[in-house]
Amino acid sequence: MKLDALRSERLPNIWCPGCGNGIVLRALLEAIDQLKLDPDKVVLVSGIGCSSRAPAYTAFDNVHTLHGRAIPVATGIKLANPDLTVIVVTGDGDSSAIGGNHLIHAARRDVDITVIVFNNFNYGMTGGQGSPLTPVSSITTTAPNGTLDRPFDLVNLAAGAGATYVARSGIYFTKHMVDHIRKAIAHHGFSLVDAVAQCPTYFGRFNKKGSAGQMLVSQKDWMVLKSVADKKTPEELVGKTVIGEFVNIERNPAQSGEAPKEQA
Repeated sequence: MKLDALRSERLPNIWCPGCGNGIVLRALLEAIDQLKLDPDKVVLVSGIGCSSRAPAYTAFDNVHTLHGRAIPVATGIKLANPDLTVIVVTGDGDSSAIGGNHLIHAARRDVDITVIVFNNFNYGMTGGQGSPLTPVSSITTTAPNGTLDRPFDLVNLAAGAGATYVARSGIYFTKHMVDHIRKAIAHHGFSLVDAVAQCPTYFGRFNKKGSAGQMLVSQKDWMVLKSVADKKTPEELVGKTVIGEFVNIERNPAQSGEAPKEQA
């Protein structure tokens, strides 16, 4: 990663010590660097939340929008200037609660943007409330006796809505995360990466997950590669989170509502 991708005057960041958001941001910047994208043609769009502050630390053009509205703003930017690489940086609540309808319809339309979900299983910025991705029985400020609601499986939600590239990774597997973010950005069509990180301040503390370091290292115990998971029974995967590439479909302009490009 090139250091000039960051705005040093805005550092240090506002994230709590041990927050996983910095690792996801680093993976995103590594992926952009590996693709050798023109920095003047990269735009990062975010909504509201801890994760949504990430673009402000980068040297790329960025837009900080309303809560849950990053995807429609990103869609407008891409439609206005198709030559831009448009990346949405969002959190689990921002993307799947107030922004949930925008997510599924952008996937349905197969809009050529990339969505990176900083998934830490709660609303970290506003006090540790439960989100649509909070695991069952987890303690949050809005569910002090344990969450009763089943969470979305974000990769299945995006895939079912029509996304043409979907992947999940965890911050313990940094190279794995960089690889899938890079492929998502390079993909032509709607792409989503569920980037699982940790929130030691709220989710970790409430659920007695140990230190930030312990939360990070624990991912190797409860995450399993898709290539391995495909050979296991549902019973063997109870309590496990599968990471890897779930959807990678070449875009069909006729199906996406676009006029096919004329042959040279």
